[in-house]
Formats: sequence, C-alpha cells, structure tokens
Amino acid sequence: MSTAQPFRVLSVIPPMTQLNTPYPSTAYLTGFLRSRGFDAVQEDLALALVLDLLSPTGLAAVRSRAEALPAAQRSPQVAHFLAEAERYLATIGPTIRFLQGHDATLAHRINTRRWLPEGARFRTLDVYVDDEGGDPLAWAFGALGLQDRARHLATLYLNDLADVLRDAVDPRFEFVRYAEQLAASQPSFDPLAAALAAPPNLVDERLCTLALHAVERNQPRLLLLSVPFPGAMYAALRIAQAVKAAHPQIAIALGGGFVNTELRELAEPRLFDFVDYVTLDAGERPLLALIDHLQGKRSRQRLVRCFLRDAETGAVRYMHMPEPDVPFDEVGTPTWDGLPLDKYLSLLDMLNPMNRLWSDGRWNKLTVAHGCYWKKCSFCDVSLDYISRYEQASAKTLVDRIEAIVQETGQTGFHFVDEAAPPKALWGLAEELQRRNLDISWWGNVRFEKTFTPELCEALAASGCVAISGGLEVASDRLLKLMKKGVSVEQVARVTRAFSDAGILVHAYLMYGFPTQTVQDTVDALEYVRQLFEQGCIQSGFFHRFACTVHSPVGRDPQDYGVTLQPLPPGSFAKNDVAFIDPTGTDHDAMGQALKKAIYNYMHGIGLDADVRSWFDVRVPKPTVSRHRIARALQQQPA
Repeated sequence: MSTAQPFRVLSVIPPMTQLNTPYPSTAYLTGFLRSRGFDAVQEDLALALVLDLLSPTGLAAVRSRAEALPAAQRSPQVAHFLAEAERYLATIGPTIRFLQGHDATLAHRINTRRWLPEGARFRTLDVYVDDEGGDPLAWAFGALGLQDRARHLATLYLNDLADVLRDAVDPRFEFVRYAEQLAASQPSFDPLAAALAAPPNLVDERLCTLALHAVERNQPRLLLLSVPFPGAMYAALRIAQAVKAAHPQIAIALGGGFVNTELRELAEPRLFDFVDYVTLDAGERPLLALIDHLQGKRSRQRLVRCFLRDAETGAVRYMHMPEPDVPFDEVGTPTWDGLPLDKYLSLLDMLNPMNRLWSDGRWNKLTVAHGCYWKKCSFCDVSLDYISRYEQASAKTLVDRIEAIVQETGQTGFHFVDEAAPPKALWGLAEELQRRNLDISWWGNVRFEKTFTPELCEALAASGCVAISGGLEVASDRLLKLMKKGVSVEQVARVTRAFSDAGILVHAYLMYGFPTQTVQDTVDALEYVRQLFEQGCIQSGFFHRFACTVHSPVGRDPQDYGVTLQPLPPGSFAKNDVAFIDPTGTDHDAMGQALKKAIYNYMHGIGLDADVRSWFDVRVPKPTVSRHRIARALQQQPA
C-alpha cells in the first residue's frame, strides 16, 4: 500500500501588500487548484509578520535593538519610542484588537488623546486645526465619527511604530512599499543580491521563522510566491532563501503582477539561487504544466510561460509550450480558506474617501472579467496579457461565485478588481443579484463611457454599488484624444453626475506629466476638476504623475506622442519604467504639489470658488476654460 506524500501546493502572500484584506492572488490559485482536485493551501505571511512585530513580544525585541544603538544614531522617533516604551508595550495588544474589530469600546479611550503615546506622525493632525482652535479632528470627521477618529489615531500610532522599525531595525521597512527600491525597474540584480547576502536583521529573522513554521505546518511539495508589487519582492526572496536552505526538496515558483510586468525579459541566473521557476501572466495554465512536470508527467521543454536555469550551462531559459489559457468562466471560485479573516486590520490612514475603501474594512476581491474590453489607452500596458486578453464569465457564474464567497467568509462586501469592469457585464450582474435577492455591497473600476446612463447607474446602486473609480486622467479633450481614452470631459461630467445622483461615490484617477502636457493644459485640467467637484459629479480624486512603461503605446511608439525615450540601462533583471524627453519642457514637479493641495481641499469642500491659480506657488496662466463649462454640459442632452 502506497504511503507517498500527497502533492500539496502552498501559496504564500509575502510582505508587504495590504493589511486590511488578503491580496486575492493566492485565493484565486487555491480555489482553482481545488476545483481541479489538487491539495492546495495558502498563508498570508504579510499579515503574520506585521502581527508578530506589532505585539508585546515583537516590540520588546525592537526595544532591545533600539537600546543597542549608540545615542548619537537614534533618530527622534527612536528616542521617543524608548522614552515611551512601557506605554507602547502596554497599548499595542489592545490597539491591534481594536483595529481587528474585536474591541469597539476602546475607541473612547483612544479618542481622549491621552492613552496612546503620540510620535511624529500625529503632527499631521495640526493641518486640521480650525480657526477657532477647536477639536483638530472635528473638521475631518464631524461630531459622529467616534470609530473613525479612533481608527485614524490608531493608524497614526502604527505608522509611528513603522518609523521606529525603519530607523532602528531595517531602513527599508514600510507597510506597503517594503524595500521597493531594490526591485522596481531595477536593471541589475546586484542590490537584491547584496541585501539577501547581508546578515538577517530582526525583521528578516521573524519573517524566516514564520515562513518555516508555515512550511512545516503544511508540508508542501510546491511553494508558490505571489509578488504583486516591487515592494513584495525582497521579502519573497527572503522566504525562498530560508525554505531552500531548510527544505531543498521543495520546489519554489515565483509569479504575480511584478513578475508579469517587470521580468518578461529575465536573464539573471542568480535569481534561481532562490527560486526554481518563474512563471508569466495568468497562473492557471503554467501551474498545471508545472505540477505535471514535478510529478514526472511532462518534460521541462513542455512547460508553459516558464523561466528556469539550465542545469548544464547555468543560463536562464524560457520554456513555452503554447497551450490555451484556462477560460475565465472555468477558473473556479476564489477561496479564503486558511486565511485568518478575523485578524486583518481595518486602518484609516489618508482621509481620501476612496483610499478609505482600499484600507478600511475587509473586502472580498473578485474579477468581473479578465483583461480590459477597451485596451486602447496609450499609458496602459495594453500589450500584456492581464490587459490584452479579454474574457468574460456569465452573470450566473459570477453570482454563483459571489454566493459561495459570502457563504465561506460571512462577508458581503466585494471589491471588483478589474482594470475597467464592462458596463454590459455589470448590468447583467445587477439583474442577477436582484433576481436572487442577494444583498451585497460592492465597488470597482470603470471607464466613464456614455453606456453608463442614469438608468444603468440606478440599477447598479440598487444592486449594492457604493462607489466607482475611473480614469479622467488629464482633464483635457486634446490629451484625452491623444491618450485614446475614448471619452470627452463633458461626457465624463454627465456620466459621473449620473453615478452621483444614484448615490454612488465617484473617485477620479487624475494624471499629470503626460507627453506634450503644457502648463496651460495643467491649469485648464485643474479648472475642469474644480467644476466637477463644484457640480457634485465627483467626491474624491487623486493626481498621479505619469510614468512611461516599456509595454505601453507611449513606450512602444514614442514618436506618436511627441517624445523621445532615453536609453534603458543595460541589465538582465527588471525592466518597466522608461524615462523620456518631452520637448515642451514643462516642470511637472512644480505643478504636482499644487494639484495635490487643490484636490485635497476640494474633497472637503474648500476653495471651490477660488481661482485655480491660487493653488500654485509659481506664476501660471489664466484658465482658458469657461468657469461654467461643466454646468452647461450637464444641462445639455448628449448627442
């Protein structure tokens, strides 16, 4: 009788991603593998590491490291932590439980501003002090925001501790962009190699201990490390390093969004000192091929979208046996089984309403469709699989998945993580949800296209839609046309107003620094944005600086956008962002601060009557846009 160990797959979320909800990649892969009969489990080591460090035991270890620093090397944050160490050790456990939703009454004590020790992060509250010298948080949260105030204060407290970890233990430490500079658009593997060869610090030690405990609990034959962002790459390789040293028989595969965008031309053999395989794009088909290979059912020449190191030559080889991807409606239902859903932290960091949805509360993440139905925007990675291959599941399949997830998690909040959810699919979703009398709350990303009529927006609201985000990018018809957005500013105004009238929060993704954007374009765009806030079309927004990527139309055909790309540095590792020369010569850095300051105030109803030039510290031209352009557009019937 055979006693062979079952082929178990362990999927891991490495630090750092989100702390309020699991990153969905492992839930998708685990659900898919189980639907195909495989033994699959998952762990969130990002959350586990933070809970380990932010505990009485963890902070005691941080305290020891901080006390070992010479006084001259202690930053003000570290000195404050050491002076208040006993208070930190006493308050960390209850504060974490409060942020996990287990002790709501603690909000009263946190709000006294006398219980938590307050470091430098609390100085940001000074910007809220009103002219009468009253409650500094009343302006932000109003009189009824007891829990909100406490969560914001508790989040600042955690951010203080993150600063201490950075200054006393690991200079790369952050809750999201952990050691990001070692990997993001990094042509050379040298910085990562040097960091991984250095003696482990406290964060490394705790992470490696947690990783080995996870492996010992689950006994996998294959370990999957999902790296969605550059800020998760260093920790993923630290995990791989520890597992490879202790359990060399375990195969380790690396995948995820960072890999899919930045490692497509991978030629760095040293990466394979840590992992055995690197897979590209949607993981289902490469994973099935890899499991077959590890079980002796398939040669390595028949792997799918997979990098490995040749054992004889030491060179990196790309294996790709063309096989169709698993259809989107056959990938199965994501599962959160095995993840500690009651231990995630509901944080309230920035006061941006959409950022709050991102970081406050646990949302089940789900995809309405694979890829983007538009796939034309010139700043987007339209040449890559996650955008270019568009597939849609039926409304019945999607709602079946929603019902199964609610049954499993007990949570009815959903974040649809599509690049741009298709309006036809959302209409079908709304109808199916209402047909089944299934009450959920949901939000997601869309294009502000004319298909979103007031009728459709009302239907989406009735189905549980609470918020929508979409790209207005540069609010300029000339630049929107150059971007191939397929929308106009006036159309965006009517669509966003339809969402708002339906009671749906609208967040606009905004952009500055796009090729050929002038100072006049920027001033006019801000005037459009002012009017959109003034007319109640949008309630939230954020300005991002444009970055040119090698996979976007701008990066592939820069001459079409009036710019010249600067040569990429030679390298065998990551490749993504590419610098360019814009003949307009606009100082976008000088513009960015004004744009962010203006929109922050607009979100709080401040300065909507002011001339937009007042936000700039430098002299800028008068807007060429009529101050009533959006109001008139809302009164007109669309053609």
